[in-house]
Amino acid sequence: MDLDKTPAGPRTPERFEPGEGCLTTAIRIPVRIVVLVLVVPVRVVWDLLAAGARVVHRSVLSPVGRGIGLVCSWVYETLLAPVGRALGVALVWLGKALFVRPWVALWRYVVVPVVRYGFVVPVVWLYERVLTPVGHGIAFVCAWVYETLLTPIGQVLGVVLVFLGKALFVRPWVALWRYVLVPVVYYGLVVPVVWLYRQVLTPVGHGIVWLLTGIGKGIALAAVGVWTALVRLVVLLLITPVGWFYRAVLAPVGREIADAIGVAWRIAGQISRAIGRGLKWLAWVLVGQPVSWFYRAFCTPVGHMVRDYVWAPAKKAAVETGRAVGSALRSVGQTVGQARRDAWRALVGSPRPAEPVEASLDGARTLGSTTTVPGAVPAPEISLRKQV
Repeated sequence: MDLDKTPAGPRTPERFEPGEGCLTTAIRIPVRIVVLVLVVPVRVVWDLLAAGARVVHRSVLSPVGRGIGLVCSWVYETLLAPVGRALGVALVWLGKALFVRPWVALWRYVVVPVVRYGFVVPVVWLYERVLTPVGHGIAFVCAWVYETLLTPIGQVLGVVLVFLGKALFVRPWVALWRYVLVPVVYYGLVVPVVWLYRQVLTPVGHGIVWLLTGIGKGIALAAVGVWTALVRLVVLLLITPVGWFYRAVLAPVGREIADAIGVAWRIAGQISRAIGRGLKWLAWVLVGQPVSWFYRAFCTPVGHMVRDYVWAPAKKAAVETGRAVGSALRSVGQTVGQARRDAWRALVGSPRPAEPVEASLDGARTLGSTTTVPGAVPAPEISLRKQV
């Protein structure tokens, strides 16, 4: 009895997605094959360009950029910065000498003295000595004339003019407005207009508003019905077919194309990596292994032989030679110094030995001491040079 049999019945496909049919599943594989054939060369070229760009950046652009940066930094620090500072100092000095100091001197020694002693001082003297007393006198005379003559006359004229103005220009117009214009306008215009507005225009306006309201409601209902019909017609004839075409055709086609491009790009990447690994293995077999064998079998022994039998003895001999030359130079220096000292001693003589100096016995304060002893007689405060 076979226990591994699955129960009979419909089974769901492994890659089944809701909304897909047999036609979509049948078209998917050819589309992906065609897209893969078109994408593989593009992916290989892309990987080659990316690898080449990384190699160029790592091997050429970065060292060249660092070298250019170092050269530019050296040129700036060694040449441009000192030259710029010197030029800046020279330009500042030249600018001050050409544009600042002449104008400052002109302002300080020409304009200011001329304006001060040629205009300001005379004007101040004229104001203080002439205009101020004259102005005070004129002000005193004007004040006396105003207080003594003009003020009483002005008060009398003001009262007379006010009375004449009211009698001629105010009271006639007030009486005309109060007793003629107001009654005529009120009873001849305002009262009839108010009666006409309340008894005639208000009922007529209410009727017109009610009629227009009814007509507007009818037009609005008709417009709403027409708009609803147009909307339903547009939805039925345009939006529904377009939506069905998008859902049934464009969306599946676009989704399949996008999935096919993604799958083809991943497969092309794997193929490109496989090709790259094969080329790497081929390059290692054809170039790397022979070069490595040549380096291990020939270059390394030759280098060790040169290091042990040529470079080490040469380095040792150079060190011994340097030590011998240094010792000889030090001996020559000592000999020359001794000869120079002997020659100087023969010309000048031996230096006189130093004589001991007796210390002062009194503890009083001197120029060389800042302490005092109570009861001691103070020594004369004279310098040692004058005592000798």
